[in-house]
Amino acid sequence: MSYKIRVMGDPVLRQEAKLIEDIDGRIVQMVDDMVPAMYQAEGIGLAAPQVGIQKRLFVYDIGEGPQTLVNPEIIEADGEWAFEEGCLSVPGLSFEIIRPKEVHLVGRDLEGNEVSIEADELLARLFQHELDHLDGVLLLDHLERADRKAALRRWREIQTAITGVTTTPGDIALP
Repeated sequence: MSYKIRVMGDPVLRQEAKLIEDIDGRIVQMVDDMVPAMYQAEGIGLAAPQVGIQKRLFVYDIGEGPQTLVNPEIIEADGEWAFEEGCLSVPGLSFEIIRPKEVHLVGRDLEGNEVSIEADELLARLFQHELDHLDGVLLLDHLERADRKAALRRWREIQTAITGVTTTPGDIALP
């Protein structure tokens, strides 16, 4: 199956993903289909909700081959790091976002084994970003109100240029 990446305005991106109780063949197939979608979009991470699936899972690749985390959870975070961040569900826009510099994440791999990863900088940021998607949080939610309004204006301009359809503020649900 070929997945289409959902973009801001799609209500599925605002829903909290559900825990995965059983890592079965359907979950493995979903991951097998998500990885090419991530690569095709030139991303380094992709959460299941971004392809319309409300499961707590994401795939990522920072140059060491594709990896999967099932039911991930950050149990510790430390430091602070401001860095330019983009999102496959908000194409064409990027923002400087402040996040913890280091995280300790736990979850499961596709075989069901427990994993514990201590990450910093880019990998820590990637984990936090993908976990946001699992919780229905978008990149713009991390911006100050005025910056968010400006970003929404720019987003509408980009979408109008791409689709020829003008969106209104009500079309995009932000908290």
